Amino acid sequence: MTSTTTTMPDYPVRVDAVLDAPLSRWLWLVKWVLVIPHWIVLFFLWIAFIVVSVIAFFAILFTERYPRTLFDFNVGVLRWSWRVAYYSYGALATDRYPPFSLGEEPDYPARLDIAYPERLSRGQVLVKWWLLAIPHYIIIGFFLGGDHFGWWSGGLIGVLAIFAGFFLAFTEKYPKDLFDLVMGLNRWVLRVAAYTALMTDVYPPFRLDMGGREPDAQP
Repeated sequence: MTSTTTTMPDYPVRVDAVLDAPLSRWLWLVKWVLVIPHWIVLFFLWIAFIVVSVIAFFAILFTERYPRTLFDFNVGVLRWSWRVAYYSYGALATDRYPPFSLGEEPDYPARLDIAYPERLSRGQVLVKWWLLAIPHYIIIGFFLGGDHFGWWSGGLIGVLAIFAGFFLAFTEKYPKDLFDLVMGLNRWVLRVAAYTALMTDVYPPFRLDMGGREPDAQP
């Protein structure tokens, strides 16, 4: 435990969550319908996210800075996406409906924060989003899956979330070890997302930091 808490105390991407209890035994079966309004909004937000990332690419290339307004917007899109995933089939770990918000929403059980970088490397911006990230793309491709069947994707995270749903249906409990693993997988994905979106130069670690809180925040 000591090595985990000291290897990356100041990692710029923080992903924290609280497992809600009690959770409905059957609500998870219809969450794919309930989140449709979010998916519609996120479809357009992700188009904007890509456009903003392209603009940020050139800003970093010429100024070594990610414009703060653009940075805050893209962090907001990632936050919104994480909250929806946590509510639905990226975790199924809360029944609290996610807010339609780009803000921090500190009262919501799933939280994401990315430290704003004062300077970013011009050299890395040319290669990190495609070349340097290739090993991570391969790994998180397995986590997320490439086949989508309506509300469910064939990746490991989706499979584990469905297992959690069945546990809820038959036992009314979400296994803590399963929650910790799901969080570790999502944390890995979000770190890679921030890195490839040019929001940090800190290379994502090849490890699962499991549990609801970041390693340096563990008691």
